[in-house]
Amino acid sequence: MKASLSVKHKKRLLPILLSGTILAGIAVPVHAQEVPAVQPGLTTDNTIRSIVVNGSQRLESGTVLSYMKLRVGQTYTQESADQALKDLFETELFKDVSIRNNAGAVVIDVVENPVINRILLEGNKRIKDDAIGPEIRLAPRQIFTRSKVRADVARIIELYKRKGRFAASVEPKMVQLDQNRVDIVFEINEGPKSKVQQINIIGNEVFSDGKLRGEMATKQARFYRFFSSSDTYDPDRLAFDQQKLRQFYLTEGYADFRVISAVAELTPDKKDFIITYVVEEGDRYKFGDVTVESEIRDFTPATLTPLLPMKEGDFYDAKQVEDTVESLSETAGLFGYAFADVRPEFNRDKETLTMGIVFKVAESDRVYVERIDINGNTLTVDKVVRREFRLNEGDAFNSFQVKRSANRIKSLGFFQDELEIEQKQGSAPDRIILEANVEERATGELQLSAGFSSVENFILQASVRQRNFRGKGQELRASVSYSSFSQSIELGFTEPYLFDRNVAVGVDLFRRDLNSFNFVGSDRETTFEQLTTGFQVRAGVPITEYLSASLRYGLSFDDVTLDRDLFFTDFNSDNIRGNSPEDTCDPLVAGRFLCDALGERTTSSIGASLIYDDRDSRVRPTRGQTIVGSLDFAGLGGSVKYLKGRFNAAKYWRPFGQFIFSISGEAGYIHPLEDRGSAADGIDDVRLTDRFFLGEPQIRGFDIRGVGPRVIRNFTTPALDENGIPFNQIVENENGQRTDDAIGGRAYYLARAELEIPLGSGARELGLRPSIFVDAGAVFKVTTPILQNPQSFGTVPVRDATGAVVTTTDPDTGVVSTVTATGPLFLSTSDTGAVVQVVDAVAADGSANTVATSFTERFFGDTASPRLSVGIGVNWNSPFGPFRIDVARALLKEPGDDTKLFTFNVGTQF
Repeated sequence: MKASLSVKHKKRLLPILLSGTILAGIAVPVHAQEVPAVQPGLTTDNTIRSIVVNGSQRLESGTVLSYMKLRVGQTYTQESADQALKDLFETELFKDVSIRNNAGAVVIDVVENPVINRILLEGNKRIKDDAIGPEIRLAPRQIFTRSKVRADVARIIELYKRKGRFAASVEPKMVQLDQNRVDIVFEINEGPKSKVQQINIIGNEVFSDGKLRGEMATKQARFYRFFSSSDTYDPDRLAFDQQKLRQFYLTEGYADFRVISAVAELTPDKKDFIITYVVEEGDRYKFGDVTVESEIRDFTPATLTPLLPMKEGDFYDAKQVEDTVESLSETAGLFGYAFADVRPEFNRDKETLTMGIVFKVAESDRVYVERIDINGNTLTVDKVVRREFRLNEGDAFNSFQVKRSANRIKSLGFFQDELEIEQKQGSAPDRIILEANVEERATGELQLSAGFSSVENFILQASVRQRNFRGKGQELRASVSYSSFSQSIELGFTEPYLFDRNVAVGVDLFRRDLNSFNFVGSDRETTFEQLTTGFQVRAGVPITEYLSASLRYGLSFDDVTLDRDLFFTDFNSDNIRGNSPEDTCDPLVAGRFLCDALGERTTSSIGASLIYDDRDSRVRPTRGQTIVGSLDFAGLGGSVKYLKGRFNAAKYWRPFGQFIFSISGEAGYIHPLEDRGSAADGIDDVRLTDRFFLGEPQIRGFDIRGVGPRVIRNFTTPALDENGIPFNQIVENENGQRTDDAIGGRAYYLARAELEIPLGSGARELGLRPSIFVDAGAVFKVTTPILQNPQSFGTVPVRDATGAVVTTTDPDTGVVSTVTATGPLFLSTSDTGAVVQVVDAVAADGSANTVATSFTERFFGDTASPRLSVGIGVNWNSPFGPFRIDVARALLKEPGDDTKLFTFNVGTQF
């Protein structure tokens, strides 16, 4: 019984034990390269007895096995092996994988993908590394995968497409390093910018292709558009051009116009694009009945309808409708209705081709300013911004005052240019919150610059300026400049709101060393040096929103000198050179007008100005005007006495598009309050250094101080006979040598008209701003100076360097005779009266065989007749500094004026 039970129990337990053994084999985790084999006789040849992983370096074998479904005890089939290979490759951790089965012992050979050491870019010039970097998802210390590389290549190419380079290509390369590391190199071939080769328009009958292309932002590629990027293909610009076409047709009355399709096709070489538009123009409409319906009490249709710009029978213009909506909204804002809702309702009649419009102004509440919020100012204190607001909390809303406040804040120069004041709903329907979100910009300037100017030659400048000192809107500045003809140092401080009141005060300290000059032929020669030291105190106060007044007091000390070696001569008691311990300014060398300017003087002056300024920007105005009248009185002590008045005016507007047109004019007059001489003496009562001068850069087409009164000295040489003896005739030097001294005038005027021409976005990015201009002006009214001219020819004794008369002795007779010379004689004035004098008749060694060059002087230019010039100019904010070039031609000029065709000014920072 027991045996049978035992046998019976054994028969039942056998399958259970076998099942347990198999289950146990499956449940055992794999921790080693080999897995214990199952008992012999319990498996077939296709059953997996062990799984071995070879080649893994960074990954554990168990990790590798976890990525696939093969397990010990399963039946090995080709399908299961293929699935295992697929599973392992999908991890993208392996470069290569192979599986082989040796009678139930499965061996998996893997080659791991390398680790990325670094990522490099080569060939990219138009787009910098920091712009491409964010598009690359691969990173150092990551596992290299081909799919990620392909994705990065696609993103880089897409970036180049957005920049208009559709022919760009990227080739990734892998540089193998030790320890299974690699460098990934993206070799970029940027290719040329994809241009728009041609723009085709189909369906247009009223307007030509050229007219419609002119309305588009995208242009066809042409050789003269090398400064513009408008001929580069841009998908976003394609959509914008469709809108531009629609706007153009709507402004011309074609209310049914539509763009049916817009297709851009690559040329066969994949370098350029051909764009084709298919349009449907439709019929042209005229305005029908145009009225206003208003639910606001202050807005009556009877008052507003006659003010509408469109009239019944005019061709329909959608832009005029938009402008009218905006105008009605702004008008409502002037009366305090900030949220006035103006909606046009259209009544289109396709039979009569008319478009009736009713402008409906919905009812709204009068709005008051609940709060003014200022955000974003980290340095600038709130009160600096708040004091520029033309509205206060609790005031009735006024849209014009909001716009004016925004312009005043922008004119500070402390914040971004595109600043707007947002209007938000307040705590009640009749309350509004004004929010100024400012973005501060750097207001401190530290600049070292060097450059070359056609006016002053080599220039060095250093300046420190803080326009928002301590965040209180104060200005502190210091500057030093040096050039071939001027040196200066200046310090200044301005407080725009003294004691938080709308009163601006400032003080300036300065020391200027100016070397005036003339021209000897084409060479520039220093004439007099003016050293000025002084200060000025100023104050300004507003009278109205646009009108202000300013007062100033200045005290300066001037010292005007000439080079003694060049312009001074020593005279003896007989007024003959070379025998006196004292030297005197020689009018025959320097000219009486320069000798008269010498000396020290003190100027104590007080002045006032009245200023009207409603320009939209003080930096680069596009509309508005400015008018300045000023008067200065010198004579509160000091040695200089005069009354000087000046007037300036300018007006700016946009005649069409982005063109900016400006006209400006100025004039001045200085009236002396002291008698310094008489007309017979040739001495003007206004000193040379106080007069007005005109020329480059004020009036282009003329040289510096090239307009107005001047003394020109032409050098001449006495003619010699066949024996070398001079006779009574003067001829000009063969080299045409001359000196040209501008002496200025008491009065001047200057007028200018200029049109700034907008360029494409590419030129704007380069900072190019071309313009055409007309300049006109004159400086005049000065006492005619005494000129130094030869009066006659005569014979006088020749003296040596000590002043002694030169004699000769006849070797045959022993007779002693005086050596004489014949030449041009000059009339010179002295304490003893008029004397005749030979200039430079004695050579340096005292010999008498040299007859010197003489000269004639003439006075030109003292006339109010206008000088006129026209030209073109370009401002360029170049990478190496601001650059200005002008080409101007003088159309009207007077004898003696100095003209100049080409002028430039350039500087750089270092």
